[in-house]
Amino acid sequence: MNDFLYNPPTEPWLDTIYKDKDIIVFNKPAGILSVPGRDIERHDSMYSRLLALHPDSHTVHRLDLATSGVIIFALRKDAERALKVQFQDRETKKTYYARVFGHIKDEQGCIDFPLIKDTDNPPKHKIDLEAGKLCKTFYEVVSYGEQSTLVKLMPVTGRTHQLRLHMMAIGHPILGDDFYAGPIALALSPRLLLHASKISIQHPYTKKTVCFKTDVPFITAVNGQ
Repeated sequence: MNDFLYNPPTEPWLDTIYKDKDIIVFNKPAGILSVPGRDIERHDSMYSRLLALHPDSHTVHRLDLATSGVIIFALRKDAERALKVQFQDRETKKTYYARVFGHIKDEQGCIDFPLIKDTDNPPKHKIDLEAGKLCKTFYEVVSYGEQSTLVKLMPVTGRTHQLRLHMMAIGHPILGDDFYAGPIALALSPRLLLHASKISIQHPYTKKTVCFKTDVPFITAVNGQ
């Protein structure tokens, strides 16, 4: 990963799904950070682009660099506080889709391997049955490709790399995962095939449940696989 060249997509600059006085919701493309990195070369991010338009905006959650899909920011401090509580208390409902290597045998199930930082290989994480933090992911098989499975993922917790590690743990790494996939699964896609398709929250002002959705860009099998 030391040779990684950060070159985030610029078209569209910000793909806005929804906006009101309290929140703004984007469809994040793969390949851009949610928040700025530590060095100047990685300053460009969804949040830094938003700050240029709304200097008083705030982050409430993140998506991995390689993950695409729905991401929510707060435009007011009160909205930030309310939304962060929802994410921390697991009151939000999130749905992801992934295309993974091989055919998952069970059509649905739950994965609950605990995770911890891999201090020997940052920024990776790893499964640790003794010291790891509680993690839970429900899954449902959607369809099969020749060498892959399209799977719907519903995480209960929101640990770093949770979905990537949980799929690897059951023998089906996500295609294009340059952290955890083997060479064959990595070679089957030029990007990580993980997409945050839907998030439901309680609106911080109206208190009503609102749901934001985006289309899955890899709904069909990659190269027939």
